[in-house]
Amino acid sequence: MARHLIQGREIAMPVRVRDATVGIASYLVRANAARAVIAYSRLDAVEVLPGKALCALVFADYTDGDLGAYREFGIAFLIRPPGADPAPRRSLRASLWELHRLGAGTFVHWLPVDQGFTMEAGRTIWGFPKELADIDLRLSSPYKRCIVRKDGRLVLDLLIKPGTPVPGSGMVTALDAYSHQDGVTRRIPWSISPRGVRLRPGGALIRLGNHSVAKELSELGLPKRALMTSTVSHLAMTLGEAKEP
Repeated sequence: MARHLIQGREIAMPVRVRDATVGIASYLVRANAARAVIAYSRLDAVEVLPGKALCALVFADYTDGDLGAYREFGIAFLIRPPGADPAPRRSLRASLWELHRLGAGTFVHWLPVDQGFTMEAGRTIWGFPKELADIDLRLSSPYKRCIVRKDGRLVLDLLIKPGTPVPGSGMVTALDAYSHQDGVTRRIPWSISPRGVRLRPGGALIRLGNHSVAKELSELGLPKRALMTSTVSHLAMTLGEAKEP
């Protein structure tokens, strides 16, 4: 079993999250703009419609896991695994989870957190682009809100409205996440088991700030109507050892 020493603490693989609350807003964006944003990774965005790629904004409150309790925000893109053939067009009625099951991977482009230990662990173990930021999550009401500030500047203020409950929660789904750090692309085996899932078309309100990441999102066409939003009241997941694809 692989182990990593982070700040004097031994972390055994795979890393487990036993409980987290998650919100996701996914957007159709121009595929060429998405490719420009992630060009450094040498990965290719999936065109879920001709000329359109999928970008997801994700926030999470990790309350029980091997890396401790922390808050996180992420910007991710649906990508073709290295060496894979172009993906066939798919129905946009599928949720983000269903699109992953069709074989595409998730490339994590930006992943700020609010705790130093998980930042170092994420960068060291998986090459995730974690950095410290101020992440204000307001999750006690049906409306889930995430406010991200970096270096004293607003990145975004995202509000997700409640959706319709989805039956069959608790199924384990195997996914592949991808990271890129110091010129190296890595594939991370990832499995999730969500409970208390709610979905709806649209359902997000977003306000962008004046940070450089906000400018990047505006170049993708945000703010705009979300394709789909989802919330997960209880998410368990595991992350395996990173490997070069």
